[in-house]
Amino acid sequence: MNGAGPLAQQMNAKKTMEVGVFTGYSLLTTALALPEDGKHKIKFIQSNALTVLNDLVNSGEEESFDFIFVDARKNEYLKFHELTLKLVKIGGIKAYDNTLWYGLVVQEEDEAEDEFMRSMTNFIREFNSFVAADP
Repeated sequence: MNGAGPLAQQMNAKKTMEVGVFTGYSLLTTALALPEDGKHKIKFIQSNALTVLNDLVNSGEEESFDFIFVDARKNEYLKFHELTLKLVKIGGIKAYDNTLWYGLVVQEEDEAEDEFMRSMTNFIREFNSFVAADP
């Protein structure tokens, strides 16, 4: 098994969430890793992720998730972080896709090939710095 699934399986996560789906591979590996008593193998919600996360917070889901994997718009990782921090249990895990961003986050800023890559690299650098400094 690859993707986020092994991490969820290792921690015996029973209630998980994936924010953003590309091909669904990590979602599927996580669902397959859930134990039999895990919550809702897959409940797909096609909507604005920030709206859904806010709704979950406001509906009493705070500190109810064992594992959250974020693979959504990189330029909004800080916003996702703020909301998912409220949703994950103490001792739970949040993981983020592409935090190394093709190795560009450790290279000189002007080494990205185009404006999109430079922009995303800067967003991810900012996010990584924020998380590293977050107590």
